Amino acid sequence: MSSTVHLMSLFLLLFSTLMVSLAHPSSDFGFGWGGGSYNSLSPNFYDFSCPQANGIVHFVLVKAIVKDPRMAASLLRLHFHDCFVQGCDASVLLDDSATIVSEKGATPNVNSLRGFEVIDEIKAMLEEACPGVVSCADILALAARSATFLSGGPLWELPLGRRDSKTANLKLANDSIPSPFFNIQTLVAFFKKQGLDETDLVALSGGHTIGMARCSTVKKRLYSQKGNPPDVFLEKAYLNELRSVCPLSGGDNNTSPLDYATPRAFDNSYFKLILGGRGLLGSDQALWSGNESRVMSLVQAYAEDRALFFSQFAKSMVKMGSMKPLLGSNGEIRKNCRRVN
Repeated sequence: MSSTVHLMSLFLLLFSTLMVSLAHPSSDFGFGWGGGSYNSLSPNFYDFSCPQANGIVHFVLVKAIVKDPRMAASLLRLHFHDCFVQGCDASVLLDDSATIVSEKGATPNVNSLRGFEVIDEIKAMLEEACPGVVSCADILALAARSATFLSGGPLWELPLGRRDSKTANLKLANDSIPSPFFNIQTLVAFFKKQGLDETDLVALSGGHTIGMARCSTVKKRLYSQKGNPPDVFLEKAYLNELRSVCPLSGGDNNTSPLDYATPRAFDNSYFKLILGGRGLLGSDQALWSGNESRVMSLVQAYAEDRALFFSQFAKSMVKMGSMKPLLGSNGEIRKNCRRVN
C-alpha cells in the first residue's frame, strides 16, 4: 500500500506541475522573491524564491486526501472562511494567545473547521525548503486549488504574493461568513459586501459538490418546529433519508454529504440535485427555490454544462482569493501559521 501511495504521489505531483507550467508560462509577469518586493499578486511570485512551493503543497495533499478523503473539502472551506474575514490573510489559522482571540472559536468555525494539521505540515516542509518565503495565506490558496484538482475539479492560474496578518477578528468571523440558514436575498447581499456578484455566489456554492455537513445545520428543514412545517422545497424521499441520519432528538454531530450523488468527486451534480429539491443546506436549495431569476438561470446552466461551471468556479476562486490581500511590506511571513512571529 505504501509503495502504491508513493507512486501515485509522484505521478500526481509531476502531472500537476506540468499542468501549472502549461497554465502560465514564465514570461509576461513580474517575478516575486517572496519577500514583499511587489505590490500586486502574480502567478510567478515564487518562481525564483521557492519554485518547489506548489509541488510541496500538492505532495502533502495527496497523502492527506488518501488518508482522509474529506480533507479536500475541508481545505477548500478553510480558504473560504479565511477570505471572508478581513481578506485572504491567514487570520483563520491563528490560535488564541495573549494578544489574539482566535477566529477558530467563531460560531461558523468552532468544532467545524478542519485541516489545520495539514497546513502545519505544508508550512514545516516549506520552511525547511525555503525559510521565511511562502506565506500561510498563499498556502491556503494553493491548498484549495490542489484539493479541487485532486477531487477531479479544474486547475487554474493562481496569483500569489499574499502576506500574513498579525491579527484575527472573532467578531468579523461571526458576522461575515454566510450562514447555511440564509435565504437568497441575504446570500446575495453578503457576497456583494465582499465584492462578489451573483455569478460568484452560484459558482463558489458549487464547491459544495464535495464535503459533509452536520445535522445541526440541517434539522430546521426536516421537522415541524414552533408551528413551522418542514421545508416544502425538500424532495420527499430525500427528506425521509435525511431524517434517518438526523433524528429529531440528538445526533447533531452526525454528518451527511452535501452532494450525496458523488460526494467525493468535484463535478456539477450538486446543481442537478438542487434542481430536484435535494440540496442539503437551506442556503444550497435557496439558489433554486429563492425565485431570483439570475441565480436560477446560473444553477440551470451549471447543471447542464460541467465545463461552464468549472471555468466560472476557477475565475471566482481567483476573484475571491484576491480579496483585500496584504501586500508589499504589510503583514508578515509567519514562520508558524498558528502564531505571529
